[in-house]
Amino acid sequence: MSRIVEPDLVWLPGGFQSGHQVEILDDGTFGRIGESFAETAERLSGEALLPGMVNAHSHAFQRGLRGKSETFPRESGSFWSWREQMYRLAERMDSREFHRQSLLAFREMVRGGITSVGEFHYLHHPPAGDEYELDRVVLDAAREAGIRIVLLDVCYLSGDVGEPLRGAQTRFGSASAETFVASVERLFAGLDSRSQSLGIAAHSIRAVPIEAIVALHLWALEKGLVFHMHVEEQQREIEASVARYGKRPLALLLDRLELGPESSAVHCTHSQIEELTRLFASGANVVICPLTEANLADGIPPDSMTRAGAHLALGTDSNSRIDFTEEMRLLEYAQRLRSGRRGAFVGSDGRVAERLFQIATEGGARSLGLRAGRIESGYAADFFTVAVDEEIPVAERLTELVFSRDRSAVKQVAVGGRYV
Repeated sequence: MSRIVEPDLVWLPGGFQSGHQVEILDDGTFGRIGESFAETAERLSGEALLPGMVNAHSHAFQRGLRGKSETFPRESGSFWSWREQMYRLAERMDSREFHRQSLLAFREMVRGGITSVGEFHYLHHPPAGDEYELDRVVLDAAREAGIRIVLLDVCYLSGDVGEPLRGAQTRFGSASAETFVASVERLFAGLDSRSQSLGIAAHSIRAVPIEAIVALHLWALEKGLVFHMHVEEQQREIEASVARYGKRPLALLLDRLELGPESSAVHCTHSQIEELTRLFASGANVVICPLTEANLADGIPPDSMTRAGAHLALGTDSNSRIDFTEEMRLLEYAQRLRSGRRGAFVGSDGRVAERLFQIATEGGARSLGLRAGRIESGYAADFFTVAVDEEIPVAERLTELVFSRDRSAVKQVAVGGRYV
């Protein structure tokens, strides 16, 4: 039987609306939404209801690096030195610890109003035992946390461009693209269709040869799955691609793949404007992870990301800090630092918070192929509430939430209409 909630405010296209009721159907989607259409409703007094945020890029197990990766000899810290620490974490992580770290990360996301996660999952194999055992473990952790998950199952075939897998990378790897696809197909049967789905990912141009990337993308299209890939996060990756293929990674992908809304390039911190223009014209998405990109010294994404027509999403990536209000702020602030001007991600009405929140909700849902991120009939009933501050004018309350608060502002969270 459906139920109806009535908060003080509801975030709808155009802004917060008062006096509105929201119907939650038995199938976990939104039904009717409008002004006082039912005599009885669950009153959410003093609360504003907003669509759940969508985390389009996470490596949950890397939460285990917290407090362990911020000490290094002077001028020696880099993405590559961090990667060695991540490899050491992966080498010693068994199934139980992998489940624990994943559960902690997913619960932290939920508490902060993130209701869906794209888990870019490449730690497939336990130290001993069944191959790909950890694929099920991460799905179990998401189910236990109550978060909606798109398991972006990652193909990882080489240690670097043209190099074999070494050390911890063997726990990520597959013998071939065909072996990897077979492992993905086995996952379909055990999915909870209400809250779990699959996507395909090629880790990077370093870890997957271009012919295999082409094949994986075609397979994803045939199956109706989203396709994600790390792209141009580091200059060394670009240099290796040019040396092997004669082209930068993004140019290579644009030339070889028929990209569209199903595809997402993660990071693109060193991408060229011309190639980004082609990428966005194709309808593909870029997932930006501001806190991680700052932490790993990846760089600031090009300012072409701020242009109209750029399909963007946000991710928490290494999960050293999980707070989407901070991700939204840093997305904007990094561009201000670059340009010396305030107001990078400006909407048609001159407001920034609305554009940032759209990236954190609808943008993430688009990247993951989810009908979520909006309070609209037929969409997943994923939402969170925050306390209404009567001192803030209604028109400024989203701005106050995005720029002045943190995840502790979140009061209640529901996924598929169920409070979690």
